[in-house]
Amino acid sequence: MRVSRTATLTTTALVLAATAFSAAPAHAERPDDRFDLQAHRGGTSLYTESTLASFSNALELGVTTLELDTQVTADGAVVVTHDRQINAGKCRDTAPATPNDPEFPYVGKYITNLTLDQVKTLECGYQQLPQFPEQHLSTGPMIELADVFNLVKQYRANTVKLNIETKVEAGAPEQTAPREQFVSAVIEEIHHHRMSHQVSIQSFDWGSLRLAEELDSSLPRVALTNGDFLQVGQPGASPWLGGLDADDYDGNLVALADELGVEAISPVHGNPQGGNIDDAGYRAYVTAEMVTGAHDAGMEVIPWTVDDPATMRFLMDLGIDGLITDQPDRLREVMEERGLKLPKQFSAPGSKG
Repeated sequence: MRVSRTATLTTTALVLAATAFSAAPAHAERPDDRFDLQAHRGGTSLYTESTLASFSNALELGVTTLELDTQVTADGAVVVTHDRQINAGKCRDTAPATPNDPEFPYVGKYITNLTLDQVKTLECGYQQLPQFPEQHLSTGPMIELADVFNLVKQYRANTVKLNIETKVEAGAPEQTAPREQFVSAVIEEIHHHRMSHQVSIQSFDWGSLRLAEELDSSLPRVALTNGDFLQVGQPGASPWLGGLDADDYDGNLVALADELGVEAISPVHGNPQGGNIDDAGYRAYVTAEMVTGAHDAGMEVIPWTVDDPATMRFLMDLGIDGLITDQPDRLREVMEERGLKLPKQFSAPGSKG
């Protein structure tokens, strides 16, 4: 658990000063050549997202962190998928889980309303996504969080981190499992597999991060945002900010995250989200001021989702601590050209490498 600067301000100035000298920001303790290479959904540009194939490829390629999304089924199972609603472009129906199942077909349904048995009938990764022309297909049932934990153990990848997103839909809470059930299910799975030492919890829904801190304060927490979810200048608090009102903090992401007490912020790199630094009309969301402010507060900055090498270099020049990318191979190349330490490459289980 990280204590926010805002909370510290309630103490005397003398205690504040002493704290400043006795507790260096987390980033200051890391070697200068370390950088957090996070494979987004396993590296979506390379393999079908959120599959054992994508996560295996990332481990063999060499990444610091496996980034992944979770949803919770009607019967409490934690599955690995970005989409709260079964996406016809990614998964297709095969057969009902039980004869004459009234819920069938399942495509288009919300995962929170389907059981694990129903979800497991889906064939996912059956076609290549058009935005990723070099993507290798991996077709099969949707995987569970437990499958990823077991995979990491099979690879003996004890140094690899897992950045797990709780995809609670704060703007439409009926579309995902209730926050308490969602976060509890994820953390129970983490504890069951004894993976707390390798896991961080990230979420756009900052209420999930508050709950995660209550359930296990040892788990690092990462505040995701796309900027718009702060709802700056709008009446009342955004449903995404766990009770905080951005206007009380002048719309400052760092001040908000500091009040939340998280270990890192993970903002969108810029707008449009799919844009690059060299594009006309591109506006960087991450700034040098943001990075410096976060570091001064003891928080890391890990933007998402960056696939363009020029944009990677631009952000790295600002002093960020890591990047989430669909192209972990490209980020490794940029890290290498900058003399940064490359993450370990793991051999496939059973291989002699």
